[in-house]
Amino acid sequence: MGSYNDESSSDYVSKIPTIKFTKLFINGEFVDAISGRTFETIDPRTGEVIAKIAEGDKEDVDLAVRAARHAFDNGPWPRMSGYERGRILSKFADLIEQHIEELAAIDAVDAGKLFEWGKAVDIPSTAKTVHYYAGAADKIHGQVLKMSKAFHAYTLLEPVGVVGHIVPWNFPSNLFAMKVAPSLAAGCTIVVKPAEQTPLSALFYAHLAKQAGIPDGVINVVTGFGPTAGAAIASHMDIDKVSFTGSTEVGRKIMQAAALSNLKPVSLELGGKSPLLIFDDADVDQAADQALLGVMYNKAKPPFLDAYYIFTNQGEICVASSRVFVQEGIYDELVKKLAEKAKDWVVGDPFDPKSRIGPQVEKRQYDKILSYIEHGKREGATLLTGGKPLETKGYYIQPTIFTDVKEDMLIAKDEIFGPVMSLMKFKTIEEGIKCANNTQYGLAAGIITKNLDVANTVSRSIRAGTIWINCYFAFDDDCPYGGYKMSGFGRDLGMDAIHKYLQVKSVATPLHNSPWL
Repeated sequence: MGSYNDESSSDYVSKIPTIKFTKLFINGEFVDAISGRTFETIDPRTGEVIAKIAEGDKEDVDLAVRAARHAFDNGPWPRMSGYERGRILSKFADLIEQHIEELAAIDAVDAGKLFEWGKAVDIPSTAKTVHYYAGAADKIHGQVLKMSKAFHAYTLLEPVGVVGHIVPWNFPSNLFAMKVAPSLAAGCTIVVKPAEQTPLSALFYAHLAKQAGIPDGVINVVTGFGPTAGAAIASHMDIDKVSFTGSTEVGRKIMQAAALSNLKPVSLELGGKSPLLIFDDADVDQAADQALLGVMYNKAKPPFLDAYYIFTNQGEICVASSRVFVQEGIYDELVKKLAEKAKDWVVGDPFDPKSRIGPQVEKRQYDKILSYIEHGKREGATLLTGGKPLETKGYYIQPTIFTDVKEDMLIAKDEIFGPVMSLMKFKTIEEGIKCANNTQYGLAAGIITKNLDVANTVSRSIRAGTIWINCYFAFDDDCPYGGYKMSGFGRDLGMDAIHKYLQVKSVATPLHNSPWL
């Protein structure tokens, strides 16, 4: 099992950021909630309060929407050229890059994310996403149409209007940028509700957006809870589109609220129970690394620069390869390798550079993961590593691997969203495909094989939005990302993301006496 770094969290206190922004951000200003209420955001390293945050609800959402509506209907942002919007977004991205260390520290203390990972990966990629859509802002074009009758026609791509973004807690910076940047590039105005567990970085990004020159009312951030602020966004009659990342259960509620209000379009990136299929021609040592790390281990770099696996980010990852199917010829050997390699994963304070796993985001999630581990034991799975909480302050759980898992066990079916891997065995390619598809989800999948025919056959047969062959978590701003089945619909990243925030308008004009009909 992974070991715990015993050094006290107080040894890293110098890196803990000063919390500057705790109020709602509406119409370019930080303001208290109308009710005056606040809620506590908790440090998962210790279970202690970081700060008290303004608790927005329906009335505050109304104010934010009113500001966004005015900015869209009367303000300069949707009327700027794409080039002008792109210049401002580029400045926004530059400001993010100038605050990498502070933002990484905020996400470490608020979400339990590894500080070194945040500095090297999360925050730089957040800035890169904003830069990508800054470059895309002036490349939004309609088409000239060849009509079958005497008309000249073309299409216009126009911003959809006011967008409500509901952002989860597992990647508070990356997912903020993945939603906000393309909608702003398209010319929309927005209301963002960050997760109540991790509100701090979204407020900091709002501050940077104002510094960059994004006009007042274009970005609004309402911190609060899902059943109040989130529900108000989903049902608001003056919001034109909702984008949500989170659980399938909440996604259903958002669709219902959107349908019962103004039939606003919804895009959903929901849960996952992603399979990783390891075929018996794979190099067992590399396959073990991929099962743990999620991408091919590159020894030229520190592991956290390339690694993404079921334990990274404490397993709080919707695409985590939580179901690992191993062809029977190498199953026993792979189990031994995994048991050896898991020992190297140090659980500890996210500010400690030796830590590979930090705490779970909150007590409720911590308890949920531990209950699934107990389910796995009761249902007869064999505990290979971990399986226990750490005897320390905070919400730390040992990295856990189960073998002898059956597909009907809860740990193999439900999205645990924690550092829990289920190992299962298969015989043939056909059986492997069937096992991979035996889930209500369809977000991502991985395949490890040296056989190109196997890779092609399996990748075309698995019903998931992203397939990684001999790699994992190979995300890029240019590569669309989203799910099949109950993992949702719509795509983030790539130009597909911008098109979520655009309306297509057809314009036709009659032609008279044209020889070119």
